[in-house]
Amino acid sequence: MAPYIALTKPRVIELLLVTTVPTMILAAGGLPSLWLVLATLVGGAAAAGSANVLNCYIDRDIDKIMNRTKRRPIVTGEISPRAALVFGLALGVGSLAWLYLVVNPASAWLTATAILIYVVGYTMILKRRTPQNIVWGGAAGCMPVLIGWSAVTGGLSWTAVLLFGVIFFWTPPHYWPLSMKFRNDYAAAGVPMLPVVAKDTKVAREMIAYTLAMIACSVLIWPVQGTTWVYGVLSIGLGLWFLWTCIGLLRRAEDPSRGKLRAMSVFHASITYLTLLSVALSVDVFLPL
Repeated sequence: MAPYIALTKPRVIELLLVTTVPTMILAAGGLPSLWLVLATLVGGAAAAGSANVLNCYIDRDIDKIMNRTKRRPIVTGEISPRAALVFGLALGVGSLAWLYLVVNPASAWLTATAILIYVVGYTMILKRRTPQNIVWGGAAGCMPVLIGWSAVTGGLSWTAVLLFGVIFFWTPPHYWPLSMKFRNDYAAAGVPMLPVVAKDTKVAREMIAYTLAMIACSVLIWPVQGTTWVYGVLSIGLGLWFLWTCIGLLRRAEDPSRGKLRAMSVFHASITYLTLLSVALSVDVFLPL
């Protein structure tokens, strides 16, 4: 089973699910049904796994070239392309049926949209054609907050849209530092990630622009959802901290004498930011303020 589990990219799934539970707590205004949370996480994990397996199936040609991906099970021959395709499709159909029957139809339809965005929109259409691939393809990674919200409420709200915006604008400054580290891999595979086709200074400036939009969405949740001042202060503080890491990347890109680019430090900081913001949203619901 290990090679099949590896194809689902468990660490990516883990990051996606980090945002689902806080969203459900926020939507419920407290602890939602534990069964509902578990059912949503199971369906969401299976759906994300399906999209990731299908991504590995479609990208198996370039995965052979890239050092970062050349040990994936399809490339090494541990799993045949046909078996991977069947596994990915089965996970997708099973996850949608589960969410439709056990959670609600809205969550199932949103999940189907997420799979299509990632597999068709990003992997098949955008990834090999445009430097902005991760911007629009990254919308699939924003869907868990909409799915989590709809699982609790049966619909969407402006708060859910703002949460979507936070992750949408977070995705480029999260992923582009990783692309900087592996730019030679992407170049060899012919994948035009922005750090492959643009100077580091341009990439860093765009990261700062997206980060500012991300901060704006995170802070707007304060008045729109009516969270406490604790979340408001934390959202501003965390946002400014992550913005400072992006500015540091720009300063090092502009002046190499400041030292190595340290792009991966920004990548890890992005994960810390999203995790702490999610914790802040969850805890704020229970504050007696």
